[in-house]
Amino acid sequence: MLESDHRYSCFSIRQVRTIYKICSASAWREAERLGLYRGSADDARDGFIHFSTASQLAETARKFFFGQTGLFLIEVDAGALGEALRWEPSRNDELFPHLYGDLDLGAVTAVRSLHARSDGSHDIPELGS
Repeated sequence: MLESDHRYSCFSIRQVRTIYKICSASAWREAERLGLYRGSADDARDGFIHFSTASQLAETARKFFFGQTGLFLIEVDAGALGEALRWEPSRNDELFPHLYGDLDLGAVTAVRSLHARSDGSHDIPELGS
């Protein structure tokens, strides 16, 4: 449960309609073949699939994917995930969306290439909430 003193009120969870996952193109192609995404090795280790909100995405890309190429940005309808989606404190004590279970591809609203710049950072597209 969340504490009531909330440092977490930087955004209203109920207003977040879209969440995002960065993954390798090869992992996503495998998900398409299977009809579901089971997550990365890090996700498996942690017991849930890590997602980010639009405002968290640039830092996630910098911290975990810097210098990597061949990545996709997966846009997911947060409302379609039901009770398996939980908002839990993580980096900088912010709430992050965590999916406890496989991602049904029916919840995916878009798949975009995430282009790497020559300096190792990524071009993060303009995103909605």
